[in-house]
Amino acid sequence: MGHKVKQSLMSSRIDFFYYAFRNVLLVSVPLLVVCAFILGFSASHSSATDSDSNSGSDNITLTLSTSCTLSSSIIAPHHASLNGGQYEEGIGDTRINTYCNDNNGYSIYAIGTSNNVDGNTDLVSNLDEHYNIHTGAYANGNNIDTSTPSFWGMKLTPGVGTGSISELTPPTIMNSYNSYNVIPSSYTLVASRTSGTNMTIDTNITGSYFNTTYNIYASSVQPAGSYEGKVKYVMIHPGRDHNNIGFNEAFALSGKSSVGNYYAMQDMDVNICNMVNIYDEPSQTQLVDIRDGKTYWVAKLKDRHCWMTQNLDLDLVTYTNEQGQEVMKPLTSEDTDLTDHSLTGAYSETNGYSYDENTDIITWAPASTAKTVNFYNSTVVGWGNSYTAPFSASKIDNDDTGHFSLGNYYSWATAVASNNVNGLSGNASNSICPRNWRLPNTSNHEFSIINNLYNGTLASDSGLISAPLWFIKPGDINSGNLENYAAQGSYWSSTVRSNGSANALYLGNNKVDPAGETTGGNKRLGFPVRCMAR
Repeated sequence: MGHKVKQSLMSSRIDFFYYAFRNVLLVSVPLLVVCAFILGFSASHSSATDSDSNSGSDNITLTLSTSCTLSSSIIAPHHASLNGGQYEEGIGDTRINTYCNDNNGYSIYAIGTSNNVDGNTDLVSNLDEHYNIHTGAYANGNNIDTSTPSFWGMKLTPGVGTGSISELTPPTIMNSYNSYNVIPSSYTLVASRTSGTNMTIDTNITGSYFNTTYNIYASSVQPAGSYEGKVKYVMIHPGRDHNNIGFNEAFALSGKSSVGNYYAMQDMDVNICNMVNIYDEPSQTQLVDIRDGKTYWVAKLKDRHCWMTQNLDLDLVTYTNEQGQEVMKPLTSEDTDLTDHSLTGAYSETNGYSYDENTDIITWAPASTAKTVNFYNSTVVGWGNSYTAPFSASKIDNDDTGHFSLGNYYSWATAVASNNVNGLSGNASNSICPRNWRLPNTSNHEFSIINNLYNGTLASDSGLISAPLWFIKPGDINSGNLENYAAQGSYWSSTVRSNGSANALYLGNNKVDPAGETTGGNKRLGFPVRCMAR
């Protein structure tokens, strides 16, 4: 619901009627609390021939998922009728009830969301946007200078527990919101509690709570009219460090839902990456690629971009169509980094592309000759060096996991999602990365910047093969053979070097070439892929 202001055309009076909080976004970051309840018993028996005693046990294990809830109840409606030049505070009263069975507590963030636009902190006028009432924080409200523009703000008050019921202990109000303050233009911590809350025996009162109220000043020149605004609250947990926002908190604050125990790679966006304000290993988390359910480590690096710190492992797969034919499974822009629907050049219909204007979905069907080859040791049977057929390969006897997982080797055509890359120039628009991720490009020196920040030299790769980057040396595939395994490695960029080669990060043999300008890579070779968030 919004904060509405009704207009009286007969006078200069301004009637404000608004609900400051009805739109609660309920978010809980999955965190498992495991409790084991063991029920043991002994059973003895004897017989004429067997006097030994036997015993048995019955073990029961219970896993409880973390539960956090946020709800609201309006105690006093948020409305006010003001004349020009008038100030009023203590407008309305909404109780925000919180419950979280996480021992680490929870955090409450707020953001202005007028007109359903996150970050809009105005009371929006029905007359014209130029008359919107902006947010502001002014002390001594009853002594406001008449020349002050109209403003509105919010205040939080911790709930008051009764008796010895510790569950009613309210959260701490943060960032000076225990007095009237501005409506936040970005997700801002407004309340937190560092320990969990429990259900009480009184079913009418659970968890803890705080109250919200508002103040408004209408200047003498504010036109009579109707004004509406919103404030949205989000609960996340745990509340260990409220000043540092990691990926899980950022996904939750953006209203994303987890897929099982992970958030989805495809739900990444620039706002989520920007929201994360811790870097390197402290920021890292695992996200799931919804295309095949595989998980990847990601981190926000010092270049302020979010990167995969593990090699991509997506296979090109076949399926049986309605005609009973084994064909390559298409990739679509719903879950893959397909943004170019020009249907020209490398991304033309002859190269497997189609575009549905009604759904805005781009589809790439890999050529029938495309495949993912599984191989052992160093012989890659079925690999073909080609500019016109996508290939990938997976070394299935690799025991490394996590950051050190080899992932797949991809020809450049596969890496940039095309059936024919001849004639492609500049930076390829599409890639095999998950939606909202892309290949690094060397036009913007993205590999070079990473090398400078973490390695600082071209004569050693020690800073690249360790935390937080975890690049590995997987070698490359050439004409059906795995070469230079564990000795060197190259990682595809999206940048064309020539008709036959593309730039690639190279490391190994006491040398780093982050721009690919001297070594590059033949587009027909198989290199691994690292993706960065768009």
